[in-house]
Amino acid sequence: MDPARNIDRKELFRDVKKIVVKIGTSSLTKEDGSFNRDLTEEIAAQVAHLKEQGKTFIIVSSGAIGIGCEVLGMKERPREIPLRQAAAAVGQNILMQEWMTAFNKYDLKVAQILLTYEAFSNRMTYLNLRNSISALLEAGVIPIINENDPICVHEIEATFGDNDRLSAMVASKVDADLLILLSDINGLYDKNPRKNEDARLIGTIEKITQEIESYGGSPTSTKGTGGMRTKIEAGKITSMAGCHMVIANSAIDNVILEIARGKNIGTIFLARNGKFKNRTRWIILSKVSGKLTVDKGAERAIMMKRGLLPSGIIEVSGTFGRGDIIEIESDYMVFAKGLTDYTSEELIKIKGKHSDQIEKILGYKNYDEVVRKTNIGLV
Repeated sequence: MDPARNIDRKELFRDVKKIVVKIGTSSLTKEDGSFNRDLTEEIAAQVAHLKEQGKTFIIVSSGAIGIGCEVLGMKERPREIPLRQAAAAVGQNILMQEWMTAFNKYDLKVAQILLTYEAFSNRMTYLNLRNSISALLEAGVIPIINENDPICVHEIEATFGDNDRLSAMVASKVDADLLILLSDINGLYDKNPRKNEDARLIGTIEKITQEIESYGGSPTSTKGTGGMRTKIEAGKITSMAGCHMVIANSAIDNVILEIARGKNIGTIFLARNGKFKNRTRWIILSKVSGKLTVDKGAERAIMMKRGLLPSGIIEVSGTFGRGDIIEIESDYMVFAKGLTDYTSEELIKIKGKHSDQIEKILGYKNYDEVVRKTNIGLV
């Protein structure tokens, strides 16, 4: 990989139709802590222009907690989860009103969608979400998506990283062509540009290697939580989904228009040539309920696109039911995820056993394989 290398983005984006744009907290908040209304208006204008060219848009917007903090008179972003949830509950309605006002100037309708990680883990919920977003896009409506902070049981933004991961998950699920991450940074550098004058902006990422991952670090701004590490994680998700991703600075004039036109702005993470099927992506990106540790023979079989037999299981971790997503590990390294056809209790009884012994041990048998090959995704 040559950090200075740039590809012909104009040709690459020629057929881009479905675009997801994520705007970070740092971009939606001014230096004095107030909401950056100018930015929402600028984004609405650019989106309206590109929609006239036949493109569809989904907006993933941060900022609810920041607005809530301002309204509630909080001098700084609280660390306590209940206070953050309260700020999000207050701020979310105001955030949506700002987006509605911005897009109303161009006679465009918006729809609010609040998501939690579980929406991507439950197959039926995920399919309903996908269908709902498709229906909105067909009706010309622009979905405005945010994490449902007020009801999240995990630490807010710890899972999605100021919506970086969330936007990548959305882009993956709706088969988007391009994800644009807008923040207060120009892209991915080989060093922290705020501490190193010789830091180089990387124009193109063809593959996320260990070296590339080493460039990720702590959050770049105290306003948001989406540091470069979460953006690299987002790049992994979009890559496997066949979706290009660009990290760019929201302060650039007409940044969305310029990116869509193919201008070399920020850092582009290229999509893989052969993208995973929707079902495989769902398995890989879903929340896991447990883990199976397998021997090298089972690992080789799975890598050769075969299913997992009980004889290859060494250890069962966690409590899970049939149809749950589990990790598959060998030599302390998770290499696959799958949909199990047996519960954790059943697997504890049949691990290390031959498939012919399943019925004798359990009194019944679902399949010879505990995880069928069609239900496995390599990570």
